Amino acid sequence: MISVKDLSLVIIMKSTDYSPRIYCRNTKLWLCGSIVAACVCFVYWNVLGLMSSEDWSTTFYRATLETEVNWIVNDAAEEEAVPACSLRNTIKKEDTLKRKFSFLVPVLQWRDSFINSHWQKLQNEPLPYGWKDQPFYEIGKTLSLLSHPANSHLFERKTSETCVRCAVVGNGGILNGSRQGKNIDSHDYVFRVNGAIIQGFEDDVGTKMSFYGFTTNSLKNSLIGYNQDGFDKVPRDPGIGYIFIPAETRDYVMLAAAIQGVSVPSGPDKGDRASELFGYNPETHQFKMIHPSFIQYVTQRFLKSPRLEQYRDLYMPTTGALMLLVALHTCDQVSAYGFMTENYKDFSDHYYDKVMKPLVLYANHDMEMEQRLWKQLHSQKVLWLYQGQKK
Repeated sequence: MISVKDLSLVIIMKSTDYSPRIYCRNTKLWLCGSIVAACVCFVYWNVLGLMSSEDWSTTFYRATLETEVNWIVNDAAEEEAVPACSLRNTIKKEDTLKRKFSFLVPVLQWRDSFINSHWQKLQNEPLPYGWKDQPFYEIGKTLSLLSHPANSHLFERKTSETCVRCAVVGNGGILNGSRQGKNIDSHDYVFRVNGAIIQGFEDDVGTKMSFYGFTTNSLKNSLIGYNQDGFDKVPRDPGIGYIFIPAETRDYVMLAAAIQGVSVPSGPDKGDRASELFGYNPETHQFKMIHPSFIQYVTQRFLKSPRLEQYRDLYMPTTGALMLLVALHTCDQVSAYGFMTENYKDFSDHYYDKVMKPLVLYANHDMEMEQRLWKQLHSQKVLWLYQGQKK
């Protein structure tokens, strides 16, 4: 292969022959050689990353528009070994499931996941699917606080043969009187969300809590809306992993304040004492944050509702749906309790409601679509869904 230097030397040598008879031919050779050299330089320019970030971003973004989804995949990653009991083995046997599930999409973001190539891919996508209109420095500064390697995954596997069983507990009224507490607590890890009230309902919902998932908005609304029901503070049991969902800028700001144990410095939560909200703990690896590319991936593959086009700036999967999909991409066996089922109208909105309250369907979520997804995955034996006790 001729280098740029050698090619330039050939062009110079050709252009020094001034014989009238071959002058035109040499001129043409010189012009062609110049064009070739320019093309080679242009390729080198791109390969070496010497284009401006803006030009490169534009080029890349146009290319990604040709694909259905442009989420980030862990480059050079391989699926981890899983035990025979794992739901992944069930998924591999079914073509429709194989087309939906990808276990190479990063579930969590942390310090080492925030690299320039990922920034280029996601800076054109709005929250919660990317970092559009977010300052590079601010996002990087927040994620730099998630510096412990444990921030990159939810839990450590003891061995590749260990079967990790997870329960994801929603707050649906179907759990009232269910007596599922012992079954829930028998799992290795238990996920809970939003207004996760336990006291007084131990027989129905158990007591164990491994992960607590939320957006800052849903957390604040739960503290206000369910205060009189008993949700008056964020769960603080030792060992809880707090899973932040980056729905807004305030989630990054709150996460940084929570890790550092300081007051929130800006935004709608300015002045909130994160140390009092979460209880300050210097073990920062207890804090986790979902990766925007994971939210984009599960939305496009599993919950691509028509509302995504109708309410583009509002629609996203519910907190419970995201936690359940996180569990399905990290655990071996998953059980779902307190999630919406076909007979949801027979139950109150929450298991802790003192009077019957019908479930309210909001435009920013497609809960009926989520209900159909859980039923389908239950029938395909990907998860087990609690659907009430037979009378």
